[in-house]
Order: sequence, then structure tokens, then C-alpha cells
Amino acid sequence: MPQEQSSSSVFLETVLNVPIPQTFTYKAENELSSFVAPGMRAEVRFGNRRMIAYILSVSSTVPENLSFPLEKIKPVQKILDKEPIFTQEHIQLSAWMARYYLCSQGEALSAMIPSGRRETENPSFSFAEDAIEFSKCSLSEEQNLAANAIVTSSSKLHYLYGATGTGKTEVFLQAAENLLEKGKGVIYLVPEIGLTHQVIEAVIRRFGQTVAVLHSHLTPSQRLKEWRRIISKDARIVIGARSAVFAPVPDLGLIIIDEEHDSSYKSGNTPRYHARQVAIYRCNTLKIPLVMGSATPSVEAWHLMEKGTILRHTLTKRLAGGKPPEIQVVDLTKTNKDSGCISPLLCDEIRLALAEKRQIILFLNRRGFTHFFRCNTCGYELKCKNCSVPLTYHKTEKRLRCHYCGWILEPPSICPECASIDVGYSGFGTEFIEAETNAKFPSAKISRIDTDNISKKGELQEKLKEFRAGNIDILLGTQMVAKGLNFPNLKLVGVIMADTGLHMPDFRAAERTFSLITQVAGRAGRFFPDGKVIVQSFCPEREAIAFACNGKIQDFYQQELIQRQILGFPPFSRLIRLVFRSASLTESKKAAESAAEILAIESKKLALEIDILGPSECPLAMIAANHRWQILLRGISTSTLQKICARFLYGYKSSPNVYIEVDVDPVNMM
Repeated sequence: MPQEQSSSSVFLETVLNVPIPQTFTYKAENELSSFVAPGMRAEVRFGNRRMIAYILSVSSTVPENLSFPLEKIKPVQKILDKEPIFTQEHIQLSAWMARYYLCSQGEALSAMIPSGRRETENPSFSFAEDAIEFSKCSLSEEQNLAANAIVTSSSKLHYLYGATGTGKTEVFLQAAENLLEKGKGVIYLVPEIGLTHQVIEAVIRRFGQTVAVLHSHLTPSQRLKEWRRIISKDARIVIGARSAVFAPVPDLGLIIIDEEHDSSYKSGNTPRYHARQVAIYRCNTLKIPLVMGSATPSVEAWHLMEKGTILRHTLTKRLAGGKPPEIQVVDLTKTNKDSGCISPLLCDEIRLALAEKRQIILFLNRRGFTHFFRCNTCGYELKCKNCSVPLTYHKTEKRLRCHYCGWILEPPSICPECASIDVGYSGFGTEFIEAETNAKFPSAKISRIDTDNISKKGELQEKLKEFRAGNIDILLGTQMVAKGLNFPNLKLVGVIMADTGLHMPDFRAAERTFSLITQVAGRAGRFFPDGKVIVQSFCPEREAIAFACNGKIQDFYQQELIQRQILGFPPFSRLIRLVFRSASLTESKKAAESAAEILAIESKKLALEIDILGPSECPLAMIAANHRWQILLRGISTSTLQKICARFLYGYKSSPNVYIEVDVDPVNMM
């Protein structure tokens, strides 16, 4: 029988943000015992550290499975919350995440909950203060059918598919409004707050102060304040990036995932969850609809639409009077090398657009001035000392910089390998394009947007606002200019080099290239029927580029699915990626090899049908002075892969100098 405890103390079952798959028992004494409740946080002693514990349950009796003497139960230092900040649904969701993503329940809860200890008095977001009510737009027949089906259909998984400018956002908003009128709450996910400002403004204009915005610029205390607004029903629609999928919305009635294909919905840190998968779980549990949308769905989502698992709603008409832009391809292998990064055709089209007082976007998925240092005598490429990637030359700094660890080096005047003075720089980046564009179009007002020159808060929004107002003629940028932006006076989009990412050792390289070209091309022709796109490429015959440039969306997905099926990659299989990283190359490699042997033995013992790919060096073999080796587990069933992986992780004692990263359903294979 459980032992009774005096009424002046209670026992707390807690979890902590540590990679240990178990709960920890503490006690709350005296006045703390009178108000502590599940869903609160407590400050505790864990070994020699002070940590935050998440309280799962409270009991007046000693836990039956207590494995140590009663007197050794430590008291909590303090209770951090006056009221619970996470719900029973969060506790259930964190337990599922721990099983699915092979992390601890404490790590899962830590990813959900704001870390602030007290609320701030500062406003969480300023642009909502002046928000005014706009009446909703009238919908086209296509839009109306989609909006009604989302809230009335027996199907709970929906996809709003249509080219840019076909009115997906308005369908999302009217579906949300329908649910709000019924007393339900809504979560609206966007890929990155900084790149989807127009969508956020549209939501706030429509719904005003009932909106909570969760984004990375909030301090932990400001985020906690928004979190409490949501719990108290002061905010009924939550818009935010990936982690907003955990928002504690009472009576949740709908989750929206805008730009579903975007890789930023996948977390790069433990727990490596995907917001789409979490949203599907929440919606299935609560029996509410999930609606996703994109002009370029992920291959996995397209496959599920073809199977009928996801109900597709297609929008075909651009509503602002535009039409799909004319797309021309420039084969860079056939152009004069002296013409620089802007081909003669693109140069002529820029001049025409400027003469018509229209605007231009030039896109390249590469920062910096040029790609990398290269010796023309021996072919030596200067790479980062910490990471196995070429250093990028930044002209304004006159420095070579690593984009993974930040290491900086003075550009050498001779080759470090053969001492030749015949050295130079191959390729080009946004700084190079900026220099060439300024030289070729000296009277044009030019601005560049990438992570190297956007550092201050609000600077990105300010530059986009300037471009939208017509104060900038040519906007240069990386993928920041490819997503969800809407410019009425834009006529021309130039893709400087379409195949930048096509040669990456990743089975999703073609999908990403296709999506990026289609998305950036969608910026043109949204309001006028004369939009143009010039796509420059060294390999224009590659399917991802050819299909994107010819608007053959279905052909691309059909071909890509055939390739994936032949190669045995998702959506026809499931993957778990294990990365073994260490400052020691020997230890990293040895750990991966030992793991592969253990996994092979376990899979044979359990008669599991899985493939063990590797061990092998990661495509990026070093990052931040850590050597990286990987193993890919591939199989038909996620649960089978999780089972064998869990047995390995919780039964294998690796070297303390080796850290193991676990990524279920990996998106980035680098």
C-alpha cells in the first residue's frame, strides 16, 4: 500500500530538459503544497545544478515505484507559476513526441513552453496596436467551395493547392473566421515570421486584438505573456512559426499550415520535430481539421493527395488580374564568359523594365561576394579549418568566411598548397551580383537582402516596404525574396543560377530546386499580364529546372515519385538518421561503426526488415571542429525503425567524447 504523507507536503512527478527517458520525484512542502498543480513549473536541484522541472502530476501519497528511500526525496526550491502554463493535452503530446522523436518527455515539453520566469509589461507586438477591422473579401467560386469544405467535410486533412496569387490566404482567413464564430480557436503557422510579414498583417487587420503572434524576436518573458493571453482566451487566433504549433489554444478548432513545403517547419535541434507531424497528431487527437497550402507541395504531401488521404482543393485563377509569367531559360554554357553573372538577355530585359518604371528582383541562393578561393594551377580550394566546406569571400569585409561556424580568414595571395600566385575566386554570390548590377545600371536604385546585410530588428520589413512603395528599382536577394511576397509593380524576376542546390548530395535536391524556381517565379505577373522570368542555368535540361520553367507541375511530381520509388526513399520508405559527432575523427568513426554492428545484430535478432545505410562520413564531414559520421536506418514502418533505434540508444554506452544526434524523418541530409 502507498505510504501516506503529512498534509504539509505533496509529491510531484516531474520531467526535466535532460536526455534521460524517465520522470523524477520531488516534494513541495508547507505553503507550496497548497497551490501546486500539474502544468506548473518548479525550480529544483538536479545534481549540482538548478533546473526547471515540469510538473506532470501531484499526489499526497508516495509513488509506488519509488526506487530510493523516502527521506532522499528533495524539496523543490520554488514554484514558478501561479497557474498552470501547460495543459493535460500538452502532457499527452509530449509523451507522444518522446516516443516518436526518440527524445525525453522533458526535452519535448521544453520545446513547447516559453522559458520566461515572469511576464513583461512591454507589448508583445507593436503592429497590432494600430490594427483596424477590414471587411472580408468576397470569394470566387473556387475559393468558396474550398473554405466551406474545410469546415464542413468529414475529411480532416485538407490541402489548398494553387499558384501564387490565387487567393489561398483569403480562404485560410475565412475558414478561420468561420471557426472563431463558433467559439473555436485557430493556430495559423507560417514558415518564418520575417519573410511572411504580409500574411501576419492580413491576419491582424482581419482579427485585431484577438490575435497572438509568437515569433523569435519576442523575449522569453514577452512570449510567456502571449502564452497566458492564449490560455485566458484573450487571444483566439495564434499566428507564428514552427513552435506556435504547441500554442495552448482552448477549444482549438483548426490548424493552418501555410507554405507546407518549407523546410523551416522541421526543427534542427533536439527534439527534431516537424510541425506538420505535430499538427497532424493534435488534429487527429482533437478530431479537428488541418488545412495545408502551397504552390509547391512537398512530394510527401502530393503523394498523399494522389492517394486520397489528403483532400485537395485546387485554385486556378490569379485574382488580381495577372497571369502566369512568361519564362525564358538561358543556357550559361552557351553565353560569353565575359558577360559576367548577368547574361545579355537578362541585361536587356532589366533595361526594358527600368525604362517602363517597373521593378526587378534578382535571385541567387548564395550569400557573399564569390563562392570560394581556388588555385588555377593545382585546383586547390581553401576550406574551413573546422568544417568541410569552402570558405566564402565577402568583398565588403575583405575576408573569407565560413557560413557554418563563422571562422574568418585573410584572403591569401598565393596558393597554400603549391605556392602559385595564379589564384582567384570561382562562382558568384549576392555581393558579386550587387557590384555587377551597380556597374551595369548606375542610375537604378538597388538594394540587397540576405542574412549578411539584414541584422537589425525590422530592417527586412523596412526594405520590403521600400520596394513595395516603389523606392527601390532592383531588389537582390537569396531565398528571403522567394517566399510569400507580393509586389504590384514587379515585372521581371531573374534567377541568376538555378542549379546552385541541384548538386547537393541529398535526395531532396531536385524537389528543393523545383520549388525554389517555381516560388520565386511566382513573384512576377501577379497584377499585370506581362510578367517575365529569366532563369539562368548551366544544366537547363535537368528535370527539376525544365519542369519548373515550363510550368509542368504534375509532370515533375510524377517523375520525382517514380525516382523516389526506384531508389526506395520517402514517401515510399521512412528514415531515421543517426549522426555521431566528436572532436576526434577516430572516435566519431569508431562509434558509428560500432553502432552499425549493434543495429545489424538487433535487427536480425528481432527479424526486422530494415536497411542500414552506412556508416559513412556526413556530406558536411566537419562542422564547428566536430567530425561527423552517420548511419541511415530505412524501412517501411516508422514504428519498426523507432523500436530498434530506441533499443540501441537506451542500451548502448558510447564514448563520453561522442554525441549522437537522432533525427526521425530527416529533412536535411547534409
